[in-house]
Parts: sequence; structure tokens; C-alpha cells
Amino acid sequence: MSGGNGNFQDVDIDLGRVIAAVWARKGRIIAVTAFAAVASLVITSMMTPSYKAETRLLIESRSPNLTGGEGAAAANDPVLDSLNITSQAQLLQSTDLIRRVARELNLAQYKEFDPASRSALPDLLVMAGLKPDPMALDPEDRVVEKFRERLEVYAVENSRVIGVEFSSHDPILASTIPNKMAEVYLQLQSGAKLDTHSETAKWLEPEIANLTQKVREAEGKVADYRSSNGLFQTTEANSFSNQQLNDISTELARVRGERANAEARAENVRTALSAGRAPDTIADVVGSQVIQRLKEAETNLQAQISDQATSLLDAHPRIRGLRAQLAQIRQQITSETRKVLESLDSEAQVSRLREQQLMSQLNTLKADSARAGQEEVGLRALEREAAAQRQLLETYLARYREATSRLDGNATPADARVVSKAVEPSEPYFPKVIPIVIVVTLATLIVSCLIVMISELFSGRALRPVNREASLEPAPVQEREKIADAPVTVAAATTAVATTAAVVSKTEVETKAQPEQKVLIERKQEIRTTVLPPVPVTTPPSQAVEVATPEPVVSEETKTASAIDTGFTIGSVAHYLQRHAVPVAVSVSPSGDEGSTASVMLARAVAETERTVILVDLTGSACPTRLMAEHDRLPGITDLLCGETAFGEAIHPDRLSEAHIVPQGISDPVRAMRAADRLTMIIDALSDAYDLVLIECGPADLASLKRLVRADGTEIILSVPGFSEEAIAELVVSYADAGFRNLLVMAQPNDSQSPSSRNRSAA
Repeated sequence: MSGGNGNFQDVDIDLGRVIAAVWARKGRIIAVTAFAAVASLVITSMMTPSYKAETRLLIESRSPNLTGGEGAAAANDPVLDSLNITSQAQLLQSTDLIRRVARELNLAQYKEFDPASRSALPDLLVMAGLKPDPMALDPEDRVVEKFRERLEVYAVENSRVIGVEFSSHDPILASTIPNKMAEVYLQLQSGAKLDTHSETAKWLEPEIANLTQKVREAEGKVADYRSSNGLFQTTEANSFSNQQLNDISTELARVRGERANAEARAENVRTALSAGRAPDTIADVVGSQVIQRLKEAETNLQAQISDQATSLLDAHPRIRGLRAQLAQIRQQITSETRKVLESLDSEAQVSRLREQQLMSQLNTLKADSARAGQEEVGLRALEREAAAQRQLLETYLARYREATSRLDGNATPADARVVSKAVEPSEPYFPKVIPIVIVVTLATLIVSCLIVMISELFSGRALRPVNREASLEPAPVQEREKIADAPVTVAAATTAVATTAAVVSKTEVETKAQPEQKVLIERKQEIRTTVLPPVPVTTPPSQAVEVATPEPVVSEETKTASAIDTGFTIGSVAHYLQRHAVPVAVSVSPSGDEGSTASVMLARAVAETERTVILVDLTGSACPTRLMAEHDRLPGITDLLCGETAFGEAIHPDRLSEAHIVPQGISDPVRAMRAADRLTMIIDALSDAYDLVLIECGPADLASLKRLVRADGTEIILSVPGFSEEAIAELVVSYADAGFRNLLVMAQPNDSQSPSSRNRSAA
């Protein structure tokens, strides 16, 4: 916490002082907490226990199918949607239902339902006018009000089940009331359906009588109209005139066929005679019995002539007589053939006359049918009216029979049923003594500690000023962990960038410095850049660092803290990376292979903390590859950039630790740099698989580092083992000028160095 400019001084919260204040008042806090626990235990034990029971109802259609139809029972069923379920839940909370339950169970006799009438002491809030007087209400209304406070009706989610919960000080009453509510609800539902059927039957009786008279009148009109207009029917779909028309049409078609057949046969006989063909070739002639007998006689005479010709001459009288008989028979055949022709002509003529008669009758019937069609228009109108009245009458009769059949209470069940009855609870649901006591105890303890902390902060005793000039002194031991988590700035102390004051005082540096060095020192005091704070590592008194301070008086606490190592070692950097869970860190080694070696040691140190770490070798000398890989001819980062290998083939284990390495690679570096844009994607992929991705760049320049470091949160590690304090300070200033604020300085190769080396590499 910091103050403003002017005479105000920056201050920080002294966590040690806050904790010490809480610890100093631990007796009072424990006493208050114990009192709260005992008080909550006593109060909850004195409370009257409340019991809760629940009854569950399933809303479903229970209308019986009395007509035998497949869908008849569902015609008047309620729609069982969410709105209907909510409506039934509201019905269970209706005032009429609650009043009926209260009257049947006589709840007014219980004190918990009417405490105002049995209270001996006056209510102060009522007397002060801050609360309405409950005695002004009707006793039944007071019972209903208390009943509602203890009742809870809810619809179970994603179901048609409604739960009815009730709480009471009496466990028997807690289970009896929900069951009674379900019973009354079912009675109300069944009674409502019974009333509906009764009202329906009463309304249908006069309607049915009226419709019966209307149907009788409509059917009488149809019969009168039909008889007056001669619209007789042979079937339901055919009239008498239409039937006659159909019969005459059929007979006419038959007569026309017979006429055509007779004319064809007569024409055939006539054509045969004119052509001189033998009569026996004509089918109608051959079929005549007379012709058949004459043909038999002709055959016999021809046989006799042939028989006699063998013994008699042609001029013999017998031969002549036989031939004369033969000629006479042939004349008879010709005459009979002409008679057959005349018979066929006569038959054709009769058919023509019959056809003319039928045509005359057909025309007459057509005229009658047209007239009947016009008259049937009015008949159909009367029939439609009679059919509509008849259908309505049949519907009313069916509903009347159904309604009268359900006038019995057992025939009209409610559209709900109890699926779970309330049982007498064995344990109260309130108060829960142990949970309440635990919660009150913890809350009292936390509030007491917070009150002590806030009082310390507002009194100023838990605040300490920040002295920038005295920041060279080692921090007290109890504040080392807090300092280890906070960023140290170059302007705050020379311990962050240059520990030159550990050897030479600040005055001597300013006296001996050249103008360029003075500008550098001023720049150090202006630039704020985050570097790694030292990790507290205690050392023997003989190896303690003596730091020159501008103040002559040194306290005992400062002398004790002077034994703390302030060097930025590999272990310190590894501890910082682990503590802050840094995913990606870029190591720059201005000294070349010496700094790269320190980066390899850092990767191995991080691997010893059971974090997965991988080092990417972007150096030109391939020093990390030689130190960690089995040999230097392995596929690595250049091969990934060129797309010549897969991730699995470019990652190799370290020879001496659990760390992994992506070697320099065996592809052409110049060709790999052309695909440098892929490096960010490769690093992102590695950071998804490893806890830490350590990129060793070697002695990289600031321009190349800016292309590599795109995220502001990426940590930059300056691996500068063996560098002087002034060189480290110049590097820090140059990187800060370039815009890199997150800087970690790793100036010592390990944690076991002499005091002089620690003092020299404190930056």
C-alpha cells in the first residue's frame, strides 16, 4: 500500500504485525468463540423442534372408457402440460381447501396455529402500531394464515408429480395434514367432475326432447315432398324413374344388337344367292330342318341314279324318273332358301320396329328424369336438414347416456392419485444442533480475527514505511517470504541491479564515475524492471556477506539477517520459475557457452522439482545439445522449422536428468530461419505438453529477441555468470530501454560459492 506524493510516505502492510496482533489476543478470541458456541448450543437446545412430512400426488387422466371406443375416454380429459400441473399445485394451496382441512382436523385448538389467542403477554409491536393486531382477524383466518406459513406445495421438475410438505411441532400432525389435504383435494376433484356430469344430464334432457320433435317434423316433410312429386325410390341411392331409364336403356341396346344380327344374316343369304353359291354353304340355310331333309332326299336320289347308271342307259325311263325327282328336290331347296331369306328380313324388320318403340319410351323417361332431378333438389335439402337434426339427436343421446352412467361418485374418479403418503417423522428437521453450533463457532472465530486485523490496520500499528535508501539492508527474517514474491526494482535498491554498494559505498561510486557512468546510475534509479528476488538460504556466520550501509547503527535483527545469501543463483531462478508456474522462459547468454551451460543446469534444476521441462536449443554453437543429447547429429528445431521431422522425433531425453531437449538439428539453419514464423506455434505446442519451456538463445541481440518474445508475460533470463556488477547493470538498463520489463538475472552457476563470489554476483 502506498501513499501519495508530497509529505506522505509510502507504506506497506506488516503481515507479521497483523498476525502477531491476532496471536496476542488469542485468549480473548477463543473466549468469545467458546461463548458463542455454548450460547448457540443452549439456544438451539431450548428451541421447540419442528417436524416435516410430505405427500406426493401424481396428476394423470383417470376417466374410464364406458363407450368401448378407442379414443372416447380421452375426449374430455385435461391437457397434462406444465400449465395444468402448476394450476393443480395452486389449487392445493387454495383457501377453500385449507379451510376445509382446518375445520375437519379442528386445527384452531392447537396453539401453534393460533398463538395470538393463547398469548398471556401483549405484543409490543402491536402496541407500538408497527404490526397489525392479529386478534382483529377472524379465528379461522388466523389459522389459515399460520397454515400457509407451514405449507409448501411444489411441482417436481420434469414430472407430473406434486409434493405437499407441511411442518409442525407435532410429528403426528405433520404427517396427518398432508394426507388430509390430498384426501380433500381428491374429493374436490371427484365432486367437481360429478357436478359436471349432473349439470350435463339436466341440460341434455330438454334438448333431447326438443330435437326429437324437430327430427320427426323434418322426416315428415321429406316423405310428403317425395309422395307429392312422385319421387319414389327403389333403393336408398336410386329413384324409380332412374331405375326405369336404366332398364329401357339396357333393353334398347339388346334390341339394336338383335336387329343388326338379323340384317347381317339376311344380307349374307342374299349375297350367296346372287352369287350362285350352293345353299349348303350358307349357315342359316343349312340350319333349317326342311333344307336338311331335302338335302338327305337329294343325296339318296343321287345315290340311286349312280347305282342304276351302271346297268341302265341314260334314256331308260327309270333313270329319267330319278333325275326328274332330283330336279324337283333341288327346286324345293331353292324355294326353301328364299323362305329362309324372307324370314331373316322379317326378323330384322321386327327388331327395327322394337327399336323405334324403345327410343320413344326412352325419350319420354328422359324428360321425366329431368323433371325429377329438379324436384330432387328440394328433396335433398329437406333430407340434409333431417339428417343434421338426427345426427345431433344421436350425439345428445350418447352424451346423456354417458353422463347419467357417471352420476355415481365411484364412476368419476379424480384426475390424480396419491403415490406417496406422508409418514410420521422420527427426527426433527429444525433445529440441527451440531451444524448450527459449528457454523456459529466458525463465523464467530472469523469475525473476531477480522475485527482484530481491521483495528490494527486503522490504528496504523500494522503499517510500516518504505525506506528506499535503506533498502540495501537485508530484510528481516520473518519478511523474506513476502519479499520473495514481490518484484524488486532497480530504482528501489541497488540489490536489484547492481550490488556495487556491497564493495564500495554509493558515494565512492558517484565520485569515481565518469559522466557516462553518472548517467547510468541516474538511469538505474529511474527504470523499474522486475528481477528475481533472492531466495532465503541461511549460511554459516563465517560466510555471511558484510554489506556496507549508509546508517551507522545496525540493529540485532539486521545483523541476524545479514547472514542471508543475496546471490541470484540457479536454484533461486528455478525456485522463482516453479513458484510462479512460468510456462515459457527465454534465456539470453551474452557470454556464450558459459551462459548456455548455466541454462542447462537451470533446466536440470527445474526437472529435479518434479516439473516437466524442455530446453529448446536456438544457439549457434549448439552447446546445450552437446551437454544434454547423446550426440549432436540428432533432428531438432531446425528440422521442425523446415518441416522435415515430426515432434516426436525432435524431442530427446537429457543424459543426466529427467529434462528433455529439442537439439539444434541437422537441417540448414539459413533455410530454417526462413520459416521462423512457425517458431511461435512450436513453442505453444510444447507449452501445452510441458510445465516449462526454456528457450536458450545464446548471445542474441535485442532485435532477434523482440521477434521471439511476443507476449508481455514471457520471462527473460539473463544468464551472466562471471559478469561484473557494472556490466550486469548496463545489460539491465539496455533491456529495460528496449521494453523488456520482466527480467531474471542468473549470475552464479551454483549455490556453493565463496563469499566473495556471491558478493560479486549479487546482481
